[in-house]
Amino acid sequence: MTKNNEQIITVDGQYQPNVVEFNQGEVANLTFKRVSDRGCLGAVQSHDLAFSADLPLNEAVTFEIPTDQSGEFEFACGMDMVKGKIVIK
Repeated sequence: MTKNNEQIITVDGQYQPNVVEFNQGEVANLTFKRVSDRGCLGAVQSHDLAFSADLPLNEAVTFEIPTDQSGEFEFACGMDMVKGKIVIK
C-alpha cells in the first residue's frame, strides 16, 4: 500500500509485502504494523540502512529511509530469519 511516499508493511508471521520500492532522491517513509504475535517478528532491523526497533503489537513504527543512493537493501526480524527488501530506483 502506498500513501504519499509511505510504504506500509503488515507484519503477520511474515512481511506483507516483503519488497517495497522508493524513488531515489525523494522523501521516503517505511511503516511496519505488527498485527500478530506469530513468529520472531517482534523487532525489525536493517544493517544496510542502520535502523532497528521493537514492533509493539497493533502499533505503527515508521522509519525515514535515505534515498540518496539507488540499490537493494535488506531488512529482517530480530533473529535475521524473516527478511524483506527495500529497492531504491
